[in-house]
Amino acid sequence: MEYKVKQRIQAFQEENKDRARLLIKCPDQPGIVAAVTSFLYENGANIVESSQYSANPEGGNFFIRMEFDCPGLQEKRAQLEKSFEPISDRFQMEYEFRYVHQIKKTAIFLSKEPHCLLELLWEWQSGDLMMDIVCVISNHEESRETVEALNIPFYYIPANKDIRKQVEEKQLRILKEHNVELIILARYMQILTPEFVAHYPNKIINIHHSFLPAFIGARPYERAYQRGVKLIGATSHYVTNDLDEGPIIEQDIERVNHRDRVEDLKKIGRSIERSVLARAVKWHLEDRIIVDGNKTIVF
Repeated sequence: MEYKVKQRIQAFQEENKDRARLLIKCPDQPGIVAAVTSFLYENGANIVESSQYSANPEGGNFFIRMEFDCPGLQEKRAQLEKSFEPISDRFQMEYEFRYVHQIKKTAIFLSKEPHCLLELLWEWQSGDLMMDIVCVISNHEESRETVEALNIPFYYIPANKDIRKQVEEKQLRILKEHNVELIILARYMQILTPEFVAHYPNKIINIHHSFLPAFIGARPYERAYQRGVKLIGATSHYVTNDLDEGPIIEQDIERVNHRDRVEDLKKIGRSIERSVLARAVKWHLEDRIIVDGNKTIVF
């Protein structure tokens, strides 16, 4: 299986060696699209996908995601980025070129519950999540066998609030060793400190149930059952220093009723969590998300 995954990644990288994405956020004003498309044309690029959004034409921000092919991109990229600077200065752009062949090095954090990890591993093996899973870090041993069977390094680091600083120091060393670019919290039941989060702004994706803030804390499904909720769901978001209040990437819900017991609610919730997290990760890997304050624009 490891060989097939590596083959698939190598084929993807070869196929996309001349493809890039340009993400832009700037004050809305006339001429932005014309300037960007003309620039790409003049540099021999062919736009294959383009999306744009204006928060408000009168004083709001303007967002663009363009995906393009450019023959000889690897040799051109430095000059391409440099020659774009006058346009970015003119329109006061925050922008970034992302190169599709550069597969993001990813770490997965989890605790006991394996359902989100298993979904990510399945999507990764099938080629639907094009990422390089370089390690899995957990404060429980339960998933070691599953992870190591795929030749992915597994790190067991016991964690609790009393030793949080020491734990995060170990985690950061591992992440640095593996050059991690994206962290997925696949039901990692520990709070990250602001110091940890500062190392990976908008690069830590979390998943949690959507009862918040009504049932914050422990045993949310039990308390939701007692209240007779009619909708349950899940939210995936970027992690910030405000607990579970970072920019939302994706959400979903499912109706339930009085016949659903606590275990039924948990089963339904796990199913929603798996799919919501996988979609959020996929959109991040495909550079479809632009963060605007505490919101996201998802193209």
